[in-house]
Amino acid sequence: MGNQDFALQQRQPSLSEEFERKQNQPVISGLAGHVRNFYRQAQEARQSVEERMINALLCRRGEYTSEKLVQIQEQRQPPIYMMVGAAKMRQIEALVRDVLFGNGNTKPWTVEPTPDPSIPPEKVAELMQSLTAEIEQAMATGFMPSMEAARMRMREMRDELQASVIEQAQKVAERVERKMHDQHIEGGFLDALDAFVTDLSTFPTAFLAGPLVRNKAVLKWPEGGAGGPPAVTTELVLEWERVDPFDMYPAPWAADLQRAPFIRKHHLTREDLSEMIGVPGFDESAIKTILERYGTNGYKEWMPIESQKHIAEGKDHGQTNDTGLIDALQYWGTASGQMLREWGMKKEEVPDETKQYQVEVWMVGSIVFKAALNPDPLSRRPIYCTSLQRVPGSVWGNGTHDMLSDCQDMCNAAARALAANMAISSGPQVAVIADRIPGDEDITEMHPWKIWQFESDSMGTTARPIEFFQPQSNANELRAVFEWFSMLADEYTGIPRYMAGFNSGEGGAGRTASGMSMMIGNASKTIKQVLGNIDMHILTPALQRQHHHNRMHSDDPDLRGDVNIMALGVLSLQTRETAQVRNNEFLQVALNSPMAQQIMGVEGVSEILRGTVRNLDHNPNKVVPPLPVLKQRMAMQQMMQMQAAQAAGQGQPGQPGSPEKPPGEGETLQDGRPTTDTFSPKARP
Repeated sequence: MGNQDFALQQRQPSLSEEFERKQNQPVISGLAGHVRNFYRQAQEARQSVEERMINALLCRRGEYTSEKLVQIQEQRQPPIYMMVGAAKMRQIEALVRDVLFGNGNTKPWTVEPTPDPSIPPEKVAELMQSLTAEIEQAMATGFMPSMEAARMRMREMRDELQASVIEQAQKVAERVERKMHDQHIEGGFLDALDAFVTDLSTFPTAFLAGPLVRNKAVLKWPEGGAGGPPAVTTELVLEWERVDPFDMYPAPWAADLQRAPFIRKHHLTREDLSEMIGVPGFDESAIKTILERYGTNGYKEWMPIESQKHIAEGKDHGQTNDTGLIDALQYWGTASGQMLREWGMKKEEVPDETKQYQVEVWMVGSIVFKAALNPDPLSRRPIYCTSLQRVPGSVWGNGTHDMLSDCQDMCNAAARALAANMAISSGPQVAVIADRIPGDEDITEMHPWKIWQFESDSMGTTARPIEFFQPQSNANELRAVFEWFSMLADEYTGIPRYMAGFNSGEGGAGRTASGMSMMIGNASKTIKQVLGNIDMHILTPALQRQHHHNRMHSDDPDLRGDVNIMALGVLSLQTRETAQVRNNEFLQVALNSPMAQQIMGVEGVSEILRGTVRNLDHNPNKVVPPLPVLKQRMAMQQMMQMQAAQAAGQGQPGQPGSPEKPPGEGETLQDGRPTTDTFSPKARP
């Protein structure tokens, strides 16, 4: 134990010296100052968006801002908040989630081979060799094929090779899709996408990050079914996560995260930092120094908006300084080659001083623990964003609350006035002459059969000492105001209430089933636009980056092929209504048509049955036998039929009912066609 302590003491100064040496490099200090300066500018530019995000959170929870609540209390109105905006958020979230996730067995994406996959050069060479061999064989027998026959044979061989290449490309696409789907399950892709959908229905802009390379602890069980405890090892895995919009700081002029610089704030635990040790690009000595300095009490990049955010989220009074988390800034942006040279990078790393280079910087406080050029060949960043309603030229779009904030305010005002008016007009108001009421009489108490006592009027007037009158009720007018602005909220968001199954009393076409279906189809155009944004700006770039990462960092030849990544959000919504009907019709044709079965074969019919069983939420492997088992069964049936035919005396030529002998090689059929190809000398006239 003493030797281990001594070794640790000897290693600790070396880590400290390495940390000081790296942090004192001009390139590190220059990058740190550059990131800090950009962070201040992005903070100032985001203040107007922060207020919108806070209001969206409060709308989701059905609460007023503190300033608005004070005004309501001063007017002695009930603090009623009508959940018009929250209902729209839930409707949008449910519609998008239903399309993206379906019954849980579907994916919002797929991998398909390209329509015309390229033929490998070695396959082309083999084709030419085969064609040459056939020509030489024909010439050796004294038959000289014509040029047209050679071209025709080459086209036939090319078509056969193309069909084989397409079939192989389909197998490669299936393996690529299976690998990516497995990475999604292990890396939390579905959970991140689910949280992203919630943000999309709430905030002006929603963000998704991935694939991110993390160093994770995994269990390795003994192979071969042997017993014993599992071994714990660390592996580099791909992960996806939802990014809190409050943690994103794009450039003031940013229109796209892939082109403009931005900063993402991370709230890291000790475990998060420890998992970065060993990941390429991260400095081990800097991470251990951060853990030593801030591992106990944490480090906070405190912003005033964070207190308001925690209050809007329903947390305890916005006290966020004692979380123990370590705030880190991740910067994605550009730096000129001349600037990087001045900061200390070598000419081999930055060959062109006039070029702009993509850089990634991680820092906690003033400690930089990663500074590297963007390793992606296309300089892409692993963070993607979109909005419910995109705004040209800006990262921040319009969310649900932005589109119906005025309607929400008017509905709230009408509901508060309605409650106050109902309270006032619920009973009679009373006017009394206080001088004629005895001092011990409680004028605030009213009940049936109450006996009122009055004193005589010293002035001798005949005026009544008490008067009752009924205030006017404006409930119908206020209700009409509420319904009007609630209807405008449907129009502004493009999500009518009948899209969520609520009976809105629609007249005209809405009274019939076909009319309602037509109205829902028209209303779904807004959701199609939202799904199109998700397909184009989230799923497609994220999945393409994942596929490219697998090809660059994996030695598996099965993952290399000419494939296309396709997002299915909009396509799924467009085909969902008619897909089941068309599938049933095609299934009937496949099962009842002998011609269709002959064309498709057992492989095609089994694949159709598998898809039908999968759509019914059953395991297709337990219902439809695998293809090798089906082929084995068919072979056994054919053998049994042949044995039965032989036992009946129908298997020998010449017997009654036996099949005639097929024409032999070189003979002609009834239509005069030869039984051999045009390259055979037996086929020439």
